[in-house]
Amino acid sequence: MIRIIGALVGLGFTFVVMWAFGNGAYNAITEDHVPAAEYTYYKKPVAPAGGFQQDGPFGTWDLAQLQRGYQVYKEVCAACHSMKFVAFRDMADLGYNEDEVKALAAQVQVPGIDPNTGEATTRPALPIDYFPSPYPNNVAAAAANNNAIPPDLSLMAKARGDGTNYIYSLLTGYGPIPAELKADFPDFDTPTGLYFNQYFPNLNLAMAPPITSDGQVTYADGTEATVDQMSKDVAAFMTWTAEPTLVKRKQTGWPVLGFLLFATILAFLSKKQIWSAVKPKKS
Repeated sequence: MIRIIGALVGLGFTFVVMWAFGNGAYNAITEDHVPAAEYTYYKKPVAPAGGFQQDGPFGTWDLAQLQRGYQVYKEVCAACHSMKFVAFRDMADLGYNEDEVKALAAQVQVPGIDPNTGEATTRPALPIDYFPSPYPNNVAAAAANNNAIPPDLSLMAKARGDGTNYIYSLLTGYGPIPAELKADFPDFDTPTGLYFNQYFPNLNLAMAPPITSDGQVTYADGTEATVDQMSKDVAAFMTWTAEPTLVKRKQTGWPVLGFLLFATILAFLSKKQIWSAVKPKKS
């Protein structure tokens, strides 16, 4: 009797599952599909004119561009975003010498301890220090940014699809809501405290436009600091912070591929030499 009841319960459960699946499939086929503004007007990231020097199998770092990108981060982005995985000593990879690295670090204040009183204080950073966070904790970060905690940017270029182009596109993608979007989706709007950005997945972004006008940064090398140039430079810099060994990996990969190709050819010729005197048996 128990087996019969168990079998009936199982059949009933199977029937309910199959009915739910069939009903869902029928509704999905017959109901009209209503596109959402996010899917219709969201644009995929695009590369800047000329692309990035580090792109491609033979790409190399543009050290001047990375230095400009660091300047943009320091003067614009660092007010809200941390880079907790980057140390000042890493800046030597961007072409700075030891004295310049020390000078760059000394320009930034980091948490410290007063040796006389033991109280918390601040001190000029040393090359061994990591880039500090602009906020003491997430609560303070949220309170200062309309309850949106600014993400750490150390690995952002690896955390987003097509990361380098995504960062560049996002920085240059702010603007008013297009008239055609409002025509197709009259109810779509950008709530107070958010900003329309056609390269952000849901179109409305909590971060205000960080790069707003040409000349916002005065480049030390004299390069004209247009919005496009600053966006491109900081995107390249964030690519380096996310994967500083990118170029070295590419440069190492080509000799490895060459060796593997040579070894494959050598193994094939050795096989031919060893088995050349052996003739297959006739069946």
